[in-house]
Amino acid sequence: MSGKSSGGCLCGAVRYEVAGPVRDVVVCHCGQCQKTHGGPASYAAAKKADLTVVEERGLAWYASTPGARRGFCSVCGGRLFWDKESNDYVAVAAGTIDTPTGLKTVRHIFVGSKPDYYEIENGLEQLPEGHAAATKR
Repeated sequence: MSGKSSGGCLCGAVRYEVAGPVRDVVVCHCGQCQKTHGGPASYAAAKKADLTVVEERGLAWYASTPGARRGFCSVCGGRLFWDKESNDYVAVAAGTIDTPTGLKTVRHIFVGSKPDYYEIENGLEQLPEGHAAATKR
């Protein structure tokens, strides 16, 4: 998706805008996403320089692993961002982007960690772990 987009959490205590292109959606099946989202997490991504948080009264960060953090709303609990210090982009929870998004799901990552209660049957690329291909724009 190119151009300007916006989004936010359920209650509106966190709102953001993206001034540049947004990468198509990658579905992550890692254990951390399962614990924080209750299942797989669908993430788009944008360059950090293009992302502006315009309402941050609810924004809180959790350092989930060394060098990476997860942004969420401390009011409604909505999960919004995954940010790795060394990346020039931030992952944005696709469901938080205002519609229409113009995005499509392009691949699944960390499928080696997915639980046994569902199958991935949409024919998209499946990577057993994370991979540089998951960050392609």
